[in-house]
Amino acid sequence: MTKNGVTKANVQAKEIQKILITQPRPESDKSPYFELARRYSLKLDFHPFIRLEAIPARDFRKQKIEIQNYTGVIFTSRNAIDHFFRMCEELKVSVSQDTKYFCITEAVALYLQKFILYRKRKVFYGADGTNKSMFDAINKHKGNEKFLYVCSENQQDNEIVNWLKTNSCEFVLGFMYRTQSSDVKDILVQNEYDVICFFTPSGVKSLFDNLPKFKQNGTVIGAFGSNTSRAVEEAGLTIEIKAPQPQSPSMVSALEKFLAVAMKKK
Repeated sequence: MTKNGVTKANVQAKEIQKILITQPRPESDKSPYFELARRYSLKLDFHPFIRLEAIPARDFRKQKIEIQNYTGVIFTSRNAIDHFFRMCEELKVSVSQDTKYFCITEAVALYLQKFILYRKRKVFYGADGTNKSMFDAINKHKGNEKFLYVCSENQQDNEIVNWLKTNSCEFVLGFMYRTQSSDVKDILVQNEYDVICFFTPSGVKSLFDNLPKFKQNGTVIGAFGSNTSRAVEEAGLTIEIKAPQPQSPSMVSALEKFLAVAMKKK
């Protein structure tokens, strides 16, 4: 990337060598990201574009939300799950065995296994990672549930909020953390990435917080999740790698599919 924040122009897929993953580096060396890098001789950099600041229990209490009064909890990220159970622990709240969980993707839903006995709870998730598919799951239960939408104080999804209102759902927003942009300007200025992969709308915002004059100019953009894709497009960028998709449930698989096509063009 050039020093004015503009990526090199006209990058061809077959020339891709350096990819930026806007998440922390995987802890395990067995991560499929590293296998992908070996297979295609790639250089992968991992730099989280956002950091989360926990809202302490004493501040959460000011929202006057009694967690145990809500029978359905909505999660759009693993971070939301982490902070929900952190808050329950801080408040010494015991979550009912009958609580239903509505998740944006299967991957988010499976993350609940870290905190609950998955098979003994009622867990629902969107079939294709879109808000619409999650709404379909919620719609079947909306008449009997009181929903708690766990989200960031400064980054809730307005489409979800509007749908809950329009469909007469009884719900409340539970702010349990704040999203802050990380300082990654030097990383972006000093490196020339062929691909940048985003995983949250906040990550897209962070790009422009760091480089307000960023122009895509040939950089391939990857986006995970419909909310992230929408944020990328609203920022005026073009997406070439999307996940989850039926044949690409993860960002790794979406990258591999993209690279496999690129190799054929050589």
